[in-house]
Amino acid sequence: MNYQLFKDINQAAGHHPILDGLMVFVTQNALIIYAVVLLLMWFFGKDKYKNTVVLAAITGIIALFINVVIGHIYFEPRPFVSHKVNLLISHSSDASFPSDHGTGAFSLALAVLYRHRKLGIGMVLFAVLTGISRVYVGHHYPFDIIGSLVVAAIVSIFIYKISPIIHPISKRMINLYNRMPLVNKSVPSEKKTKNY
Repeated sequence: MNYQLFKDINQAAGHHPILDGLMVFVTQNALIIYAVVLLLMWFFGKDKYKNTVVLAAITGIIALFINVVIGHIYFEPRPFVSHKVNLLISHSSDASFPSDHGTGAFSLALAVLYRHRKLGIGMVLFAVLTGISRVYVGHHYPFDIIGSLVVAAIVSIFIYKISPIIHPISKRMINLYNRMPLVNKSVPSEKKTKNY
């Protein structure tokens, strides 16, 4: 079923230039786009947004570390290694399960969703598109993406639950940043850090 679902998605690759271009752009730039969003939240958002950025970064790092562990325990070859596929972009033949791109995208998106619903919904939808693009260009099976969602969901829920423990570290980082020269001090620090 995993391979059949892969074929259903990947068979369109290479036949639709506009769709191909979109999927290639998303699969190559998704994590850069997420990084830009988080940087904008950090530099222009209030302290509650900065706190979210810290928690999202922690979530992403832990989730990707778990991916590395899983990849060493269970090695699933990439689709293009085991089958003839429509490969739009070359890729190294490392472990396919779970998808690092999918895990990174879902981890950051879910971390934001738990604290900022409107922005988070948009990021989750883009994470779904990122996952589909990884299958479309021939890099992953659908179950790789589902696996990345599961890892991201577990880690993001865990970090959300223990966020009160992380808050002192996050608060200290934010306070250090707010003391830097040229940083916008339009909102008093105590008010900015009060409602995390």
